Amino acid sequence: MQKEKVADKIEKEVEKVGEAIAESSAWEKFVDFLNYKIYTFTDSTDQVTSVIKVKYVLLVIVILLFTTYILRWVRKLMTRKLPDEDKAKFVTVFSFARWLIYAIVFLVSIDSLGIDVTAVFAASAALLIGVGLALQTLFQDIISGIFILIDQSVHVGDIIEIDGKVGRVEEIKLRTTRAVTIDNKVLVIPNHLYLTNSLYNWTQNGTTTRETVDVGVAYGSDVNLVKELLLKAAKSSKFVFKQPEPTVIFTDFGDSSLNFRVAFTIEDSFNARIPKSEIRFAIDKLFRENNVTIPFPQRDINIINNPNNSKTLSNLGD
Repeated sequence: MQKEKVADKIEKEVEKVGEAIAESSAWEKFVDFLNYKIYTFTDSTDQVTSVIKVKYVLLVIVILLFTTYILRWVRKLMTRKLPDEDKAKFVTVFSFARWLIYAIVFLVSIDSLGIDVTAVFAASAALLIGVGLALQTLFQDIISGIFILIDQSVHVGDIIEIDGKVGRVEEIKLRTTRAVTIDNKVLVIPNHLYLTNSLYNWTQNGTTTRETVDVGVAYGSDVNLVKELLLKAAKSSKFVFKQPEPTVIFTDFGDSSLNFRVAFTIEDSFNARIPKSEIRFAIDKLFRENNVTIPFPQRDINIINNPNNSKTLSNLGD
């Protein structure tokens, strides 16, 4: 009996509080604020099709905040066992998918609240077209960035050459790829260039690369001696691998020289200019010591004396 009396008292007190809240002017003002019409959509006959109220906006905000919490939880769950490199790629792709999910949740939310989505798109059709045209290149970069991350054609640390520019990849983002050139300059590459230009990945097959130095010698030189000197010059650099050994190729009979190419393997192709410079210094020194000449381009000019031209000049003198 006492428990029933206590329950009845609590129920009566709750009803009194509810009635007091309902009768208070503050509650009425709050309800009026929630039902305040922000914007009204009408059709061609001026009939109301949809109404945006404050409570709808607040509810959509709550839904988006809840979606944010869910997405963060999913991201942590998916990336907790991934390596750091794969985790960075997943986060980049996930950041793009997150905005797509937000857009879908937003449209579903306002449609569930009775707001005609078609009317919203019709009212902002011109704006959406303008934004789409302005952001065309941006979307190309984003789609290209997703392709790069999925097919893994480029990794962080790779040395790439695109549009005549060479750099070591430092960061792959959704819109751009950041690389550092040999001169320590930051190269920002829009990702859509990967679809429109040929990309050379110097180190996808490994960090070691095959480099070459070209040189020409005068006609009449001992080609076997030239081959021996070029191999000696290549092996003199501490950056050149002993295995595989350097090789010399007799490439062509040029206009003014016999052309040779010495090929060698190094570890760091990004700084290939250093061993190439050392080998060129060694080639010049060895050629001088062994009287091997590096010719410069030569042209023979033949002057033909024409008697008619002499007569014409004599007539002009008279």
